[in-house]
This record gives sequence, C-alpha cells and structure tokens, in this order.
Amino acid sequence: MSSAATTAAQSTKSAQPAAGPAPDATEAAASGAGGAPPEDGTPRVATDYSAYRVVAAKHPWRWVGTAVVALGVLGVALSLATNPRWEWGVVAQWFTAQSVINGLIETLKLTAISGILGFVLGFILALMRLSASPLLVSVSWTFSWIFRSTPLLVQMLLWYNLGYLYEKISLGIPFTDVRFFEVQTTTLISQFAAAVLGLTLNQAAYSAEIIRGGILSVDQGQLEAATALGIPAWRRSTRIVLPQAMRAILPTAFNEIIGLVKGTSIVYVLAYSELFYTVQVIYNRTQQVLPLLLVATLWYVVITSVLSVFQYYIERHYSKGAVRSLPLTPLQKARKFFATHAVANNRARSL
Repeated sequence: MSSAATTAAQSTKSAQPAAGPAPDATEAAASGAGGAPPEDGTPRVATDYSAYRVVAAKHPWRWVGTAVVALGVLGVALSLATNPRWEWGVVAQWFTAQSVINGLIETLKLTAISGILGFVLGFILALMRLSASPLLVSVSWTFSWIFRSTPLLVQMLLWYNLGYLYEKISLGIPFTDVRFFEVQTTTLISQFAAAVLGLTLNQAAYSAEIIRGGILSVDQGQLEAATALGIPAWRRSTRIVLPQAMRAILPTAFNEIIGLVKGTSIVYVLAYSELFYTVQVIYNRTQQVLPLLLVATLWYVVITSVLSVFQYYIERHYSKGAVRSLPLTPLQKARKFFATHAVANNRARSL
C-alpha cells in the first residue's frame, strides 16, 4: 500500500512543470534549430536577429597608443615648422637650383649604370657559384670574399690610383708583343670610371649572393619534374626557376639598390660632382651647412620613395601564384575605403 502511494506521488511530481518562467517561443525555436529536430515534426523557425544591437569591440589600449604616437608626431611637426634654425627658405631656394639638379642627375646616372652592371655581373657570378666546375666556383667565391671584405671607400681610392700600379692598360695576345689597344691608365680611369668601377664591383659581390640565395630557394623537386617532362634547360630556368626565385630576390635586391643610391655619396672623395659633393661645395661657400644637407636629404628621400613604389608593384606582379588574391594597390584601397563609407552613410541616413 505504501509502495503504491509512493509511486503515484513520484509520477505526479514528474508531471508537474519545472519551476521558473516558461521559455520564450523564439528561444525554443532557436534551440530546436541548433540541436536535434523537434519530436512532433513541426518545421523549424529561423531566428530573427534584427532586434539585436551590434556593439563594436572596445580597444582602449589601442586608442592610448594612438594618442601617444599622435602627440609625438605633432611635437615633431611643430618643431620642424616653428624652429627658425631649419631655414626652410634657404632649403626652398637651393632645392631646385641648377647646380643641385645637375648633381642629382649625376647621382641617378651612377646609380643606374652601377646597378645594372652590378646585377648583371652578380647574376653571372651566381651561376658560376652554382656550376659543377671547381674553378668557376672558386673564382666566384673569391670575388665575393674580396669585395665584401674591403670597405667601399678603399675600393674607390684603389681604382682611382690604379695608374700608380699600372702606367698603361693594353689589350693584345698574351705572352707576345702584339697589342691591339694601349692607353695611359690615368687617361682611362677618370673620376667617373673609378666611381662606376668601385660601385659596380662592390654591388656585384652582394648581388651574386642575393641571386644565388633566390635560386636555391626554389624547390629542387620542380626542376626534377620539369626534367622528367623533357622541358629544355633554358625554359626550366626562365619559366620555372626565375619567376619563383624573384619573389625571394626582389626585397633584398631593392634594398641593395636603395643602398646604392645613398652609397653614391661616398664618391665625394674623388671630387666627382654628384649630389652630395655639389651640396658640399655650396655650403663651403655659403656656410649654410644644415639647410644644404637637408636639401640633399630630401632628394635622397624622393629617390628612395620612388624606388619603393616600383618595388611594391614589381613584387605584386611576381606574387601571382603564391597568394590566392593579389594585394590591393593604394588606389584600390582608397576606392574601397570611400565606397564602404559611402554605403555606411547611406544606410545611416535611411535609418
């Protein structure tokens, strides 16, 4: 009798609803949509999130860092604008002066000639270093070792004073008296020639290692697969190896070119009238040292900025196949920014 009463009481208790408020129909539908389907076979109802308010994530420390950096930038800008000792009027006067422009042209000429010749010679040295010939490998390694071990200033002075070691430079048949060409060394090695020789050979030593590293970065399995498919060696190099190696070569190569632009300033020891030497001559005459140095600095900044733009687009070109989608150009980023904000403003106005 007592056991039957206990069983009836338990069944009555289990039949009573649980304490607390009844679940909302939306929440029930959401739980049914996210979990197992309802047992009674009723269709699921999609949850309506339109009443929810979107709250942006808060980044307080980001704003603190931004404010600190903004104050620093503002302080530097005010110092540059309000300090009369910068003599911006003198900078504007000499920035486009004819003598400075002529020096700038000579700097660009040295950079272009030395950069092209340096990378061509560096490419040859890199292939020599990767060849199976012990002699070619030894010559390439020795060249890079010597020119990377000596300061560029010493190389410049050595080439300029080559006439002290060899009075004449001749071309003919070795070990005979036959001469096809002979000239005085001091006539052949001018200031310009010594500058180009020094910059080119120094650049070639570094370019050889950059190009060699880029070629070695390509997976050798691809070359083996191309060889197995019967692709000629020239096409393997130009269509498989180099396009992939360029992705590793370009960043360091452009750093070298930018360094070469600034490295031309060392040619002043040869009294060659490039940009830095021209500025020196002017401030030695006018005693306006800081403004003239600022003129040279600004021109170097302009050149390196242009090179950086070229670097961005060339790297973007060679990134094809390495990334799923090409990175947006600055112009495309600007268009996307304004288009996104225009859509946001239209939505705000409609609300």
